[in-house]
Amino acid sequence: MRVRHPLLAAFLLAALVDLGSLAAGYGPGHLVAKPLLMPLLAAYAALRGAPRPLLAALLCGWGGDVLLLSGAEPAFLAGMASFAAGHVCYLLLFTAYGRPHAHRAFLLVCYGVLLAGTVAVLWPGLPAALRLPVAGYSLLLTVMAYRAGTRFGRTAGIGGALFMLSDTLIAGGLADWPQPPRPDLWIMLTYIAAQFLLVGGTLKALDTHPPAARTDGAVRSATP
Repeated sequence: MRVRHPLLAAFLLAALVDLGSLAAGYGPGHLVAKPLLMPLLAAYAALRGAPRPLLAALLCGWGGDVLLLSGAEPAFLAGMASFAAGHVCYLLLFTAYGRPHAHRAFLLVCYGVLLAGTVAVLWPGLPAALRLPVAGYSLLLTVMAYRAGTRFGRTAGIGGALFMLSDTLIAGGLADWPQPPRPDLWIMLTYIAAQFLLVGGTLKALDTHPPAARTDGAVRSATP
């Protein structure tokens, strides 16, 4: 696939550097590349005329990315709060710009079962101070993933599901679940793919069904 937009190319390059650094165990590369990911993706989305809630969600993701570079518990909680704010922004986006899609009842049941099962399995292994924050965050994340698929279609829906997978891997580490080799690599791979697909699904949906009235005054570019 040929990438024609320089900001998208820069995002993909930063993603490759980040993932390659994690695969090689090269910490400085991860420290440099990770904070670049969401600003580059947000800049690309802004030039494509993305609505403000999408840009806000990506910038909240950037805040969470930076905070989670620290291993301290206060930074972890602040990072989780930043990501939670991003999910609220996504929900505002889906509500304001989305259109109903099929299979809503089926997806609701699936996500409800996933949420209940994941929290039930995680709960005993989580530190006591993190149980309620993780459960509340998991509920918000699950609602975001469900709404992504039922309001913006398959691409955004896959992005939402991958976001759930990425954060479940993080929570599994907190609960001392068995981890795959280089768990940070899989966490970042699924997270980067999630944000990329959420942006791509949003832009695709708005290109296909542009809103009758845009409240942010943005003009969408036709350049992919």
